[in-house]
Amino acid sequence: YESVTNSIPKKTHADQITDAVRRGREIWDKNNCMGCHTILGEGAYYAPELTRVYSRKGETYIKTVLMSKTPWAPRGRKMVAYGMSEKEANDVVAFFKWVNEMDLNGFPPEPDKNLQP
Repeated sequence: YESVTNSIPKKTHADQITDAVRRGREIWDKNNCMGCHTILGEGAYYAPELTRVYSRKGETYIKTVLMSKTPWAPRGRKMVAYGMSEKEANDVVAFFKWVNEMDLNGFPPEPDKNLQP
């Protein structure tokens, strides 16, 4: 049993959960982001899936959206204007970065660019 379990690769990086990652997750929960978005396959499907948002959009883009004082409306869907402080936005970015670095065996698949509006 031990030789088999030792050969199974570890999929977690829980040892990299920082205080900023925890605070970012708390902000995510407090603002009910899953009411519109999905992350790790969980949540609503109204707004974009955010599991890999850190690698798709980058820190600057994420912070711009979170710190905006006016509703964000790419492709006609409005993102609530949270007007977060830079510290709060940095914490959410830390959470997204941590999620982005999970080994999920290719999940979620990249969207087919040919099907995008």
